[in-house]
Amino acid sequence: MSTTMADAGLVGLGSEATTPTGPQDTGEARRLISADKVEGTAVYNKAGERLGTVEDIMLDKISGKVAFAVMSFGGFLGIGEKYHPLPWSALHYDIQQGGYVVDMTREQLEGAPSYGTDENVDLNDDVYGRRVYDYYKAPYWNAGI
Repeated sequence: MSTTMADAGLVGLGSEATTPTGPQDTGEARRLISADKVEGTAVYNKAGERLGTVEDIMLDKISGKVAFAVMSFGGFLGIGEKYHPLPWSALHYDIQQGGYVVDMTREQLEGAPSYGTDENVDLNDDVYGRRVYDYYKAPYWNAGI
């Protein structure tokens, strides 16, 4: 059984969706956010040090689950920059920071699975995906699918 926007109590499209009681609040304090607003959001560690930026979000188009947030990390002006796929569950939004927080130090992140812009990494590869999730000690996103 699929759920439409009307079934969910939403009428309209995009940021102007309404509920039966009126316009839906699209403020940043709300729980739901569009993917295009997540991309470009800063990622910090618990010490408040900025680690990088969310570059992309990888969604499973069948289950609808978020598989990875891909964070850019390191480098200077794009040179030497690495991309780190992070389990979505490893990120927590902090309203005060205005960004996502990951419970890792810079040094721990440097040892995490990553790839450069010149490397061909297949995020669909279960072996690679499980390695990423194992590193962050997170349950694998498509277990049981």
